[in-house]
Amino acid sequence: MRPVIPYVTAALLFGLGVYGVLRRRNAVLVLMAVELMLNAVNLILVTADTTVRAQLPHGGQVFALFVIVLAAAEIGVGLAIVLQLYRLRASVAVDEVPLTERPPTARPAGPAVAGVAAGTDARPGTDSRPGSATGTDGRSGSADRPEGER
Repeated sequence: MRPVIPYVTAALLFGLGVYGVLRRRNAVLVLMAVELMLNAVNLILVTADTTVRAQLPHGGQVFALFVIVLAAAEIGVGLAIVLQLYRLRASVAVDEVPLTERPPTARPAGPAVAGVAAGTDARPGTDSRPGSATGTDGRSGSADRPEGER
């Protein structure tokens, strides 16, 4: 058997997969392009196993089976990510995916109250027991956190 034909076919498949990964914007098509690249590697492994006699019998076929198992796991995780992306954004375009986290929103600093750090409240008439959030005026919440931010 001439090994040139499978190697050229594998090179074409891998090139088509690289082109698909670099040019496609749809996440499902990117996953399909990755599968093309993995299949090209499988073709090279099986062809090398039949043409090159190595110490391990059928080593290339074993590696190809291992790549198939990894490809199945990659598709399962990849499709789960794509489905979650579609639920959040209603689109599977990969160039719309934010790659960084949003910075946390800064809360406005409240007035400093003397004695709060020590666990006592310096305001007269307030209840300073631990776990008590109401003062004498009957409002719930604390001085540094409004009620909606609990």
